[in-house]
Amino acid sequence: MLCRQVNQLLRRSRFVKGPASCPPKFARCLHLAPPFLLDDYTPRYQLISSIDASRKRSEAYAHLRNCNLCPRLCGVNRFEKTGTCLIGADVVVNTIAPHFGEEPCLQGHNGSGSVFFSGCNLRCVFCQNYDIAHQRNGFSLTPEELAEWYMQLQDVGKVHNINLVTPEHVVPQVVLSILHARELGLNLPIVYNTSSFDSLQSLELLDGLVDIYLPDFKVWSNSTSKRLLKADNYAAVAMESIKVMYDQVGDLCFTPDGIAKKGVLVRHLVMPGKEDEGREIVKWLADNVSKDLFVHVMEQYHPRAHVGKANRSVASRPDPPVEPIELQAPLKLTKPLRYEEINRPVSHSEVASVRQAAELAGLWRFIDAAEHGGFNI
Repeated sequence: MLCRQVNQLLRRSRFVKGPASCPPKFARCLHLAPPFLLDDYTPRYQLISSIDASRKRSEAYAHLRNCNLCPRLCGVNRFEKTGTCLIGADVVVNTIAPHFGEEPCLQGHNGSGSVFFSGCNLRCVFCQNYDIAHQRNGFSLTPEELAEWYMQLQDVGKVHNINLVTPEHVVPQVVLSILHARELGLNLPIVYNTSSFDSLQSLELLDGLVDIYLPDFKVWSNSTSKRLLKADNYAAVAMESIKVMYDQVGDLCFTPDGIAKKGVLVRHLVMPGKEDEGREIVKWLADNVSKDLFVHVMEQYHPRAHVGKANRSVASRPDPPVEPIELQAPLKLTKPLRYEEINRPVSHSEVASVRQAAELAGLWRFIDAAEHGGFNI
């Protein structure tokens, strides 16, 4: 009842408008305004029928026997061998814990219940989680054991959601774990934290089980995705995937405590020298998904993984003999580094350029850092 009254007041308020109609000096644009404010929320997996749950279980096992749930289309029987992602029928998990490094609307005061999966179906040369995503670092869990960890996060950690980080290659196991956790009493929103390199079959299997999609739209051009992600047609796949995600859950919505419960939140990590691609991405999001889409223009990029390492061909050669100092020529840095074009932090002007393009395209719901350094709704 209270939320309805708040909604009625907000509808009459001059503060609940997009940026074009906000008074420039005194008003602020609220993300918790109707229609983005929920009285309460029940996770979607609690609402599916037992028949649909059984069907999804059968489909998950079938996909494990002939894996085609990501654009790699390896087609392997994961009970017997692994594909590009290096993961078999069980998941490999590196970390399960309340996490305070996500967006404020996801982590809240108690943290986001994050599950960091090892392995990945991309091979980003700048991967910020290289030691996890490119290797099998962690411990193996069956889907049933994974569901029991969800319960620990809920009952002991008191987290706000279950946040599945890099789950594109373990969708069948994720589906089985969510369905099992439902029987155990899980009642938290499920966050699907993805690179957007998902297949439509994968997203169809997840429909009805995921509450919040957290896709990362990385790069725009095919040449960049081939060089930096080691994947063909990444942008085409991401565009298709994000539209399907939005069709399933819509714009990001909150309960009155400021915690996100359902919808899509798109991330874009601005890359050094790639701000032109970022501008294309945010314009496409505004024109083809929704101008009310919640967007996080991220500036956390720093060189990692293979970026800045010595070129392989040079690194494999023996160093030349050292001459006496008086005979040495002036010092020259002749050893090229790998991926030199992104071997630096991103600049503030590059980030600002993408943000400005997003605003000009009509986007207005952004993740902004809390000025006070704490939880910010």
